[in-house]
Amino acid sequence: MIVSLLRRVRPPWRGRRRLVVSLAALVALSAVAGGWLLLRGDEPAAATSSTATVGTQTLRQTVTAAGTVAAARTAELAFDVSGTVTAVYVRPGDSVTKGQRLAAVDDEVLQAELDAADSALDAAEAARSEHVADGASTEQVAADRAAVLAAESRLVEARAAVEDAVLRATAKGTVTDVGIAVSDTVGGSSGGTGSGTGSGAGSGTGDDSAGTITVVSTGAFVVEATVSSGDVAKVTTGLQAEIAVSGVDETVYGTVQEVGLVAETDSAGAAVFPVTIKVTDRRDDLFGGTSADVTIVVSQRADVLTVDSRAIRTDGDGTYVEKVTDAATGASARTEVELGETSGMATEVLSGLGEGDLVVVPGFSGPGGAGGDREMQERMQQFREQMQQGGGMPPGGIVIDGGPAGATR
Repeated sequence: MIVSLLRRVRPPWRGRRRLVVSLAALVALSAVAGGWLLLRGDEPAAATSSTATVGTQTLRQTVTAAGTVAAARTAELAFDVSGTVTAVYVRPGDSVTKGQRLAAVDDEVLQAELDAADSALDAAEAARSEHVADGASTEQVAADRAAVLAAESRLVEARAAVEDAVLRATAKGTVTDVGIAVSDTVGGSSGGTGSGTGSGAGSGTGDDSAGTITVVSTGAFVVEATVSSGDVAKVTTGLQAEIAVSGVDETVYGTVQEVGLVAETDSAGAAVFPVTIKVTDRRDDLFGGTSADVTIVVSQRADVLTVDSRAIRTDGDGTYVEKVTDAATGASARTEVELGETSGMATEVLSGLGEGDLVVVPGFSGPGGAGGDREMQERMQQFREQMQQGGGMPPGGIVIDGGPAGATR
């Protein structure tokens, strides 16, 4: 009775032993999975190849550049006359048309000068008429004629000055900066010298925009980019360009407008040359300051015979491909080729192949091929089933290629 009872009681150490065995088995499984590739490493990789067809396509050579979108035209407009600013009609962000008023200065003095010039011309003409009527000498008549011409010139200048008292937009665009404020004193191209406190007001602070109003074109853009010193010789004006603008899904097209002759230094210290790309279409989805990547097409040839670059092989005897001689069996033969330019994954074929030929493109899979992977999965499944049934290792351990796990092959 006592013996039977004792047999029914499971010693506590047996549970711990089963746990230890299970953990040991898990460690062994990890070691087997990790060592599987090492044990299979002596076997040759299972080669998997494909074929590619030799054909014709348009082959392009390109140069890449990085840059920033900018307005095609930027006008820094300033007063051509001296005076005190009496009105500013625009603010940054305003759209303006050609001839629209931007600002004005006090024209009281200018009007007085215009009146004086007009009176001077009347006096000069009256004197000339009187002298002619009195039969004056030829010299006097010539002097009167010169005086009239001078008075007319002064009148034209005075009228222009009155007109220049109003600063106007020279083209359609958007106001981006206003460096003038009411009560500023401006004078010709000297910029603002007053003490206005308006937005962007010029007050003698050394600001480049002081005394000016900046208007940029709308709809017309350029990309200010740079190309490496090794590529600049390939770039000439008029070349087509494809532009990828940040935030714009579709490709933007343009042409090379200008290539700089003086090198600059980029952030990495390398020499680069400035290139201006003109966007050919009017765009409403571009904004100044946006980054852009430019692909400049330096050459483009249609109907060029090309082969997949991955099929090309080289050894001491030359450059060749494996040309498929029997599509049914996959048989191939070494074929010498002469190559030209490369563009992406396509390489120009000058001789050795014809359109429609098949060539072998080599490739490789993992160690042991797909069959080894299936074998490993079967062994893993055996282990899982054994663990579910009794928690121990499979009889004889886990076997790989006829040997126990951990054995040296």
